[in-house]
Amino acid sequence: MGKSEAQTLLEKADKKANSSGGWFSSSTTKYEEAGDMYQQAGNAFKIDKLFKEAGDAFAREAECREKCKEVNEAANAWWNASKAYKRGYPDLAVQALSQTITALTRAGRFRQAADREKEIAQIHLQETNDLRKACESFERAADWYAQEDATATANACFKDAADLHADLEEYAIAIERYEQVADHSLTSNLTKYSVKDYWLKAGLCALALDVVTAKRNMGKYASQDVTFPSTREAKFINALVEACETGDVEAFTGAVVEFDQVTKLDNWKTNMLLKIKRGIQTESIL
Repeated sequence: MGKSEAQTLLEKADKKANSSGGWFSSSTTKYEEAGDMYQQAGNAFKIDKLFKEAGDAFAREAECREKCKEVNEAANAWWNASKAYKRGYPDLAVQALSQTITALTRAGRFRQAADREKEIAQIHLQETNDLRKACESFERAADWYAQEDATATANACFKDAADLHADLEEYAIAIERYEQVADHSLTSNLTKYSVKDYWLKAGLCALALDVVTAKRNMGKYASQDVTFPSTREAKFINALVEACETGDVEAFTGAVVEFDQVTKLDNWKTNMLLKIKRGIQTESIL
């Protein structure tokens, strides 16, 4: 069986990249031409569904672009490499995205760098299950979005980071992040409606710490928005606080069931409530 078109293109690209060049061609021209060939090879490998080989070819293209000081083209090539690697090679995808980010930040394209950092967070979350790294990437992306005045996207990333801090049982940091997003959301009529959910999440994190913190924070939220105490979310947290104070597991369960009948609890909230409930049960044994 003969060589595939992709393999032939790759060999031509290698030959061009490693050639000494001629009298009339500069090394820049050599790498530009090799880069174009690597790009063609990468696309051909993708057609053949050979994603690791495609990613490798795009990565070599990126290196050629860097040698020609073509920063934007290098960023694009690294991104193409990451998209190929995403098909089964998450660690390589993260490496390629990190290279993309380096090129983008050099070019001052922080909004795009934030987009790529967010992609890294999602790979860590969905593929490698590394919550710590996912959390760090969401926070980095959020900072860059905030710098570029993409406030809504920044807040979405800070919220995702807060969820992960809570999963990692870093409740104080999670509360800080939820409150930060809630403060931003209070400033606009379009986002004001979502504040009660951020405060509900912050309230659950506070309860996972201790009742005193939860009560103090609920008072703070009520002073920030006078309508909050009348919401179902605030009443729910207050009922949980009371149950925790008295060590009443039945009252706690009753409050959860009642809230869930109207507003379905998602997995994150359910997990938090189970942790808090276990805390009450442990204390009642002691």
